[in-house]
Amino acid sequence: MTGGSRSGKGREPITYQENPVELPLDLVRERSPVQGCKICAGLEYDRRNARSRGDWSAVSDCNVRIRNHEHREMFQ
Repeated sequence: MTGGSRSGKGREPITYQENPVELPLDLVRERSPVQGCKICAGLEYDRRNARSRGDWSAVSDCNVRIRNHEHREMFQ
């Protein structure tokens, strides 16, 4: 390699740090619990408690669990 080029095609390498990637914090899109679902009701209770103590990881976990579970007990 000559002239500081890494590609061998005459381009100079980037010698500065690129700007960071900013990812959005998605707190707006919380799932609402399904009416009549016992699992959703329990997760909503846990989510409110976690939020009141500032445990955002637990809030996020509850959001994921509300979003991902099936509502089988509603139809039995």
